[in-house]
Amino acid sequence: MPLLQSPAAAIILAAGVSRRLDGNGNRPKILLEFGGQTLLARHLSALDRHGVPAVSITVGYQREQIEAEVARLGWSDRVTFVENPRYTRGSLVSLWVQRDRLRAGAPLLLMDGDVLYNHRMIEALIAAEGENILLLDRDIEPGDEPVKICLRGSEIVDFRKQPEHAHDRHGESVGFFRFSADTAAALAERCEAYVDADQLDVEYEEAIRDLILAQPGRFRVADITHLPWIEIDFPEDVARARDVVLPQVEG
Repeated sequence: MPLLQSPAAAIILAAGVSRRLDGNGNRPKILLEFGGQTLLARHLSALDRHGVPAVSITVGYQREQIEAEVARLGWSDRVTFVENPRYTRGSLVSLWVQRDRLRAGAPLLLMDGDVLYNHRMIEALIAAEGENILLLDRDIEPGDEPVKICLRGSEIVDFRKQPEHAHDRHGESVGFFRFSADTAAALAERCEAYVDADQLDVEYEEAIRDLILAQPGRFRVADITHLPWIEIDFPEDVARARDVVLPQVEG
């Protein structure tokens, strides 16, 4: 499979309500600030730095705030917004509403919006060899909360918070992915199948898992254990992001 150097776009999922993040007021998580910059500003800067020309953001809860931040950052000509009116349901719906972008016939990146990370994460995602790439951190937190990438040898054999298939080792998924044009289109089909079956409370990782289990040879991991990052779900994550991860990100 040839090396993919230029994804045509990135999809960022940022529609959710952030129920588990007490004290966030009415702000979407992607507008949390660290070091004087919102997570959204950091996403756009990292994507621009590594040559991704366009961004499509799934919005829902407080979408006007996200749109205002994009305008403030001067990115209105490069960002499109796709609304998920059912943003209180599973994250798969937020990916499904991006089906036109997934079917656009070009490679792309898929990213969770609630992650603080070093820009080299995007570089690693784009530069990794293989058709479809998942980012793997071997320093996984214990418990059921992290989405786990499970490997037997170099083959991905499961991708879930609670894996079902036997494996030799596992790590945590960052929530960033690179997909070929064909895989992105197939992902749209899988999301649509769940929506057509009225399975709207499913998380988007299930659709990706379906594709991996069907054709594991088309997916690879890129190990980014050496890079600082944190997914922000709980108040303690905000504190750790500010006090521990941010100095590493900006160091």
